[in-house]
Amino acid sequence: MAIINKNFRTLAAGYLFPEIARRAKAYQEAHAGIALHRLGIGNTTEALPPAILEGLHAQVTRLGSGETYTGYGDEQGNTELRDALVEYYKSLKVTLRADEFFVSDGAKADAANIQSLFDPSSIVAIQDPAYPVYVDSNVVAGRSGQFNTNKGHYENFVYLPGTEENNFFPDPPQEKVDLIYLCSPNNPTGAVATHQQLQAFVDYAIKHKAVIIFDAAYAEYISDSNLPRTIYEIPGARQCAIELNSFSKFAGFTGVRLGWTIVPHELMAEEALPGELHKMWFRRQCTFFNGASNIAQAGGVAALSETGLAQSRAIIAYYMENARIIREGLRSVGLSVFGGDNAPYLWVKTPHGLSSWDFFDQLLHQCQVIATPGSGFGPTGEHYIRVSAFGHRENIERAVASIKNNLVVEALS
Repeated sequence: MAIINKNFRTLAAGYLFPEIARRAKAYQEAHAGIALHRLGIGNTTEALPPAILEGLHAQVTRLGSGETYTGYGDEQGNTELRDALVEYYKSLKVTLRADEFFVSDGAKADAANIQSLFDPSSIVAIQDPAYPVYVDSNVVAGRSGQFNTNKGHYENFVYLPGTEENNFFPDPPQEKVDLIYLCSPNNPTGAVATHQQLQAFVDYAIKHKAVIIFDAAYAEYISDSNLPRTIYEIPGARQCAIELNSFSKFAGFTGVRLGWTIVPHELMAEEALPGELHKMWFRRQCTFFNGASNIAQAGGVAALSETGLAQSRAIIAYYMENARIIREGLRSVGLSVFGGDNAPYLWVKTPHGLSSWDFFDQLLHQCQVIATPGSGFGPTGEHYIRVSAFGHRENIERAVASIKNNLVVEALS
């Protein structure tokens, strides 16, 4: 008899983005012909830059000739791409080895799969609010306990709240934990950790033989040179941190699919032999994964070239100008807005203590604007919404104008 993994039943009912889609569809069915302004899901909208297109096209052409055709590549990622990533990190004043990079089809899958390296009894601490995959993958692995509906969280997880009082980046846990999920720049709050804040987590992890799983997928959006773009800028991080990253928001690869994970040789955990975690992840990738598309990897090499970086960063600047327009527009109607300066997300406090979903509905019905309820990212996200700067400029401007012209703040008290 086949028995299902009952941990799936532990997952909290519903999923954030399908529920947003359901409410948007219901509104459109009841208001035929009215267009919606979408400031919700973080999906890139601008065309890939020329240098990346050239790299993708060249690889497709090579696959069309028997003389240059290639099949399976190195499970860790093509050598040229891993070497290019080494040079990219050198530009951040961080030295890594090419064999410490593991190229994948995106950071989201690695964020879910990486927990398989660790014992099912591991105690998990999660930055809150957080991207849902960190939570859900550990629920399915059986680490969560039951979901407490009243508190809005799982019983066995340690939540690290990011609040207005701590600038939306938490302190290390008080108790001993084994795995710590951090995201900087944070999705959804847009907050970026300082060197001092990350050093506190690295010191904690070394002391307790914990491992930090650090999501840096939005690092290219950091414009403040005083803020770290990689956790490996922090002394000691190679002993205790795995870094996830992606070309999705960096170079517009949300549909192309390409990311990487860094597992240093020095990475340690309780009862682990020297280098064992690196070898385990190598074995996992070789056994369960045949490598990212060689077409996408050629695009990644092009993205990391001098021209590709310049063109990708120009598109990032475009999105960050969107963020400025949104921030100024929302503040002009009296809303409290955070983030949007070193990240493409803005974290907006709901007026008069409204719940996240109630303010979502207010924006939808009054302004025809779709945002993302903060409560969908964890209990600390309640009373906030996430607004995304991804979008065509004219659409962003129309959405902001609709909020400025139609949001009746007095009616929300």
